Amino acid sequence: MTLPAMKVFSGNANPGLAREICEHLGAPLGSATVNRFPDGETFVQINENIRGSDVYVVQPTCAPANDRIMELLIMIDAMRRASAARITAVIPFFGYARQDRKDKPRVPITAKLVANLLTAAGASRVLTVDLHAQQIQGFFDIPVDHLYASPVFYAYVRNKPWIREATVFSPDVGGLKYAAAVADMLGLPYGFVAKRRTSATTVQATSLVGEVDGRDIILVDDMTETAGTLVAAAELLKKNGARSVRAVVSHCMIQEIAYDRLRTGHIDEVITTNSVPIETRGLPITVLSIAPLLADAIRRIHGNSSVTDLFPIKGH
Repeated sequence: MTLPAMKVFSGNANPGLAREICEHLGAPLGSATVNRFPDGETFVQINENIRGSDVYVVQPTCAPANDRIMELLIMIDAMRRASAARITAVIPFFGYARQDRKDKPRVPITAKLVANLLTAAGASRVLTVDLHAQQIQGFFDIPVDHLYASPVFYAYVRNKPWIREATVFSPDVGGLKYAAAVADMLGLPYGFVAKRRTSATTVQATSLVGEVDGRDIILVDDMTETAGTLVAAAELLKKNGARSVRAVVSHCMIQEIAYDRLRTGHIDEVITTNSVPIETRGLPITVLSIAPLLADAIRRIHGNSSVTDLFPIKGH
């Protein structure tokens, strides 16, 4: 059976990543107009024939999150009305993922709302990387392919000289399972930092559990915006004898306050991905590309092959 034509498009959130994905696929980036009316409304036009095509639209929902989500929804709607055979929303960073449950009275479950909106717009499936909470996959009534950035990080750190005396740490109790998985993958001990949040942007690290003195610490987290949790944890770790502290973070949507905190020097290196655009500003920030990973997943989805086989290194 002949497969339908594969076409990849991009919104305005991270076109650089979309172009890199296309380079790995050996396919041109699809032509689409995505801009604004004078009143701020989003306008979309797909500038080529996609009737009967297998379409992939690359759009992380990073800042400004609401604009990026609307762009994605409107692009999907335009593609559905242009008779695409299948539309896969490639969302390297899935926003609103922190609002995945009712932890206070009268609050929304916005992750579920966004899942419903994507389905209603016409998405056939979703491809994403390192969701903030695994259960968000269950919010969708369409297939979700959940990729992990850990093989990309593993390839970068496995031959570093400091890896031999390293300990993997979670900057909070909630990330302990992820830290344990990374530690198992690297064959290292692990621990966690207990913290107390004093405001939306300020965190106080209080105590440590795990081997620290004389060790090179790898702090692992799925995302950061203000770097408050990471820097507070790094400061406490160094006070307790850590030789160095590196932060491995899947998604860095860092704000101005985060750059200021990283300049304090408590964190020796931030290792992240290009799931969202990021400026290094001369700071020790290493950006690893997930384009080959996403391109391979797209190729497998298009060919109806297993995406799970991308991860011979288990641990999640």
